[in-house]
Amino acid sequence: MAVKAKVVLTDYVWESLEVEKKTLAGLADLVALQTKKPEEFLPQAKDCDALLNTYAGPITAEVMAQIPKCKIIARYGIGVDTIDLEAATRAGIIVTNNPTYCIEEVAEHTMALLLACARKVAFYDRLVRGGRWEVPPGKPMFRLAGSTLGLVGFGNIARQVAVRAASFGMRVLYADPFVKEGQFDVPGKKMELHDMLGESDFVSLHPPLTPRTRKMIGDKALSHMKPGAFLVNCSRGPIVDTDALVRALDAKMIAGCALDTTDPEPLPDPHPLRGRENVILNPHVAWYSEKAMVGLQAGAPNEIRRVLTGEWPVNVVNQAVKGRNRAGL
Repeated sequence: MAVKAKVVLTDYVWESLEVEKKTLAGLADLVALQTKKPEEFLPQAKDCDALLNTYAGPITAEVMAQIPKCKIIARYGIGVDTIDLEAATRAGIIVTNNPTYCIEEVAEHTMALLLACARKVAFYDRLVRGGRWEVPPGKPMFRLAGSTLGLVGFGNIARQVAVRAASFGMRVLYADPFVKEGQFDVPGKKMELHDMLGESDFVSLHPPLTPRTRKMIGDKALSHMKPGAFLVNCSRGPIVDTDALVRALDAKMIAGCALDTTDPEPLPDPHPLRGRENVILNPHVAWYSEKAMVGLQAGAPNEIRRVLTGEWPVNVVNQAVKGRNRAGL
């Protein structure tokens, strides 16, 4: 009888693990944990063949050295900023993510936040809940049609935002050093970042979090934005320098912001971003829908199943590991 592999799940935010159990049935034993840091999951993971990961981390070279049998680290979400990819490649560990499960959700949430900024939806809701029925306190308000949206990053999600924004009559610009003008058949004109910031009425952030993009929206970038512009972030919190954003809001350098992700996360209470009428805060929920949950939960376990059965995974982040990894693939 073949010995089953061991798969350790570091953490999860859903009620049932039936999807994972069904996907790995007959192939691996699942050890499900609820941890936040490596020192909490390592005692169970030292002899694992695969690691399923949601938020727990960071997973560094030092952590990987303590899981010598691990062939794959499968992330449930899109971002892999908590995993040292170079160290994983050196160690021969395949790293996968799940890049498509919530594209529509995040694009729709981005548009919801754009509309909330332009139409003061959250502000007026608070006003009416407080017993007031007035229009003037929310002035000025804006029309999306004819306004300009600047997209920082032009990946899968940003392009879906571009399509939706264009349907509202918005002019779409984007800044992305890895995308050529006209590369995709979607609305959008390519510009240099700071030039785009100066032309945009709304700026929406969509780059991955890397050392290059960390705090890329800081004092300098914010100073290029229009005084009446809004910043929207449904990407990763650390892309924005939070202290610089607070300074820009205090100085009225921008009109406001809508943040689904923050740095730190969760945002402490009290915090200078809380309690402002021109700031909308969401608890990193843009990814969520019932349909997205199905895709989220199934993606990572299926990647592990592929590796354990000798198949190359679909969404490998560190492609350089191919041909020189612990799985022999």
